[in-house]
Amino acid sequence: MQHCCVFILHLRQLIFLNLFMMIKINFPIVLLLGLAFVFTACDKEDPVIANEEELITTLKYTLTPTNGGTSIELSFVDLDGDGGNAPVITGGTLSANQSYSGTLDLLNEAESPAESIAAEVAAEDKEHQFFFASTVNGVTVTYDDQDADGNPLGLQTTLTTGGAGTGTLTVVLRHEPNKSAAGVVEGGIENAGGETDIEVSFPIDVQ
Repeated sequence: MQHCCVFILHLRQLIFLNLFMMIKINFPIVLLLGLAFVFTACDKEDPVIANEEELITTLKYTLTPTNGGTSIELSFVDLDGDGGNAPVITGGTLSANQSYSGTLDLLNEAESPAESIAAEVAAEDKEHQFFFASTVNGVTVTYDDQDADGNPLGLQTTLTTGGAGTGTLTVVLRHEPNKSAAGVVEGGIENAGGETDIEVSFPIDVQ
């Protein structure tokens, strides 16, 4: 009985010694695996947001008669962004059978000084395009500028009116549209795809 107890004691010591040696030998590997997990976890909790869109608080569409006269400014202002107060939209009265040179300006007036989003659109012209549509018969908009590939952009345009009428003029800025899709270079938005950065409908009266 005494010999049996001594044998069991020696066996326990041998098992403990082997376990200790295994842990000691593999400790560097365990440590490296632990560090790798820590760094990986840190990376996952700190994502990089690419191409975050800028806030557009203000859109101004200035229309100047090509034969001279007073300019008309259509404007959209929403200084507190989505979910706050309703935007202030100002339309205008246009002359019938007239041609206007149109200039679009986009701003982020939440910044001080105001940040020019139009300058960013111009710098990334291949990734943007404006689209125009009116419910007033005879009102059309054509492009006067192009991107680096020769496709339309829309910061500079010509607006032409027909007969008298009342309705809306809608301006849409698309990000990453498919400019090679059918009808897009002619100003058709149906096949453009992409994401809408801003869309505004202005009330207009053609007299």
